[in-house]
Amino acid sequence: MARYGKKAQTSVKRAMHKLKKGTLKSGKSGKRVKNPKQAIAIGLSEARRKGAKVPKKKAA
Repeated sequence: MARYGKKAQTSVKRAMHKLKKGTLKSGKSGKRVKNPKQAIAIGLSEARRKGAKVPKKKAA
């Protein structure tokens, strides 16, 4: 069974495009994001807020 839904995929795709353009910014500081892993995390976070099928974050 798939872990991530289609909406999650499109959200991450959008975040990666913004990263490559150089327009993706982090939420708290508002600084430009340079790390692809951080871009994926931002995309998944947005997908969670929209109610997409995304697994819960692991506790630190």
